[in-house]
Amino acid sequence: MRTGAGRAAQRGRRPLERGLIEMSRKGLGMTVVVDPDERILGVFTDGDLRRALDRQIDVHTTVMSAVMTAARPHHRPARARGRSRAPHGSASDHGAAVCDADRRLIGALNVHDLLRAGVV
Repeated sequence: MRTGAGRAAQRGRRPLERGLIEMSRKGLGMTVVVDPDERILGVFTDGDLRRALDRQIDVHTTVMSAVMTAARPHHRPARARGRSRAPHGSASDHGAAVCDADRRLIGALNVHDLLRAGVV
């Protein structure tokens, strides 16, 4: 699991271009969007990028929260070594966000991490 919310997430008010740089650096096909208290608001995935570009958004001026997939607060937690949760919309084909019971970001799981751990 990749940890460190600062490296695993983008603030909702940050420009999309910063989220794209983070996605490329992590190689997960997603980045988590968090509030100032590091609580998960949603995720931005490769699919969200395709839909945003189809709408001809400007990656330099559009903020992450405008194009992310919002997390559903009532989604039940999934267990993967301790307390974790993958809210609706928080997983991509490559990874999933992991948070504590208060929805604070802990890190992100890569599909390969899950396969190695025998979870999938």
